[in-house]
Amino acid sequence: MSDSSTSAGTTSGPGVSVDKQPKPARSWLRVTGSVGPFGIATAALWLSIIVLLPLAALTYNSFGNGWSGFWDAVSAPAAIDSLKVTIFVSVIVALINVFMGTLIAWVLVRDEFPGKSIVNALIDLPFALPTIVASIVLLALYGPESPIDIQLNATQPGLVVALAFVTLPFVVRSVQPVLMEVDREVEQAAASLGADNWTTFRSIVLPTLTPAIISGGGLAFARAIGEYGSVVLIGGNIPRETQMTSQYIQQQIEVDRPVNAAAVSVALLVISFATLLVLRFAADRTARKEQEAR
Repeated sequence: MSDSSTSAGTTSGPGVSVDKQPKPARSWLRVTGSVGPFGIATAALWLSIIVLLPLAALTYNSFGNGWSGFWDAVSAPAAIDSLKVTIFVSVIVALINVFMGTLIAWVLVRDEFPGKSIVNALIDLPFALPTIVASIVLLALYGPESPIDIQLNATQPGLVVALAFVTLPFVVRSVQPVLMEVDREVEQAAASLGADNWTTFRSIVLPTLTPAIISGGGLAFARAIGEYGSVVLIGGNIPRETQMTSQYIQQQIEVDRPVNAAAVSVALLVISFATLLVLRFAADRTARKEQEAR
């Protein structure tokens, strides 16, 4: 019979004791990693110059007429209508891209066909193409002189097509690398046990892809609600119908209401940041679960 009380330390298993090691005191000022304090300070300074200071200046300008002026600008009926159109269209675009982007990523990873490298390169084209060019291209195809007799000019479907074109790479490039890392042997084992393709995808592949799909869909949504160039021509800018918030902001600047434009811009930034923050928390939670499962 062993006597565990003979050890002053903690017991990690039967008959095995480990001396209690004092835990290092945690400090919020402690710096770890490979770049050190200088690298962190440089990154923080650059982030402040490029992102934080401009956002702070915009927020300061948005309160140029006080809190009541800010609220009046954000709650104006035309501003609310543009936000409704923007959010509605962006949600539709995100859902479409979640399905089509995942399908395209699957085809690029799992299938072989002539011209695959060209198609793979075309996915990134909306990243490099000026968005106003995308609007011109879509207007040439779906405008009043459409060669295929499909006119989407000044309609919400036209907005959806333009935004889906711009945001498609976010989902494809989020899902593609994760799909490449999926263990094919597990799928083959499921198939050998009689599982059909849908059951294998739903039970094995989809749980692995879900974080990437959510991340890509969220990025597509956040990008869509701030888009301007691709919708400026094909959208028509019709109040309460096809006017995006970015177009409403441009309109406020043209009528010499920069404070109102800044206030609505801040509201748009809050929506975008909240979306990205939720995605960040979801990604961190998924990472913790994966570490705990290992």
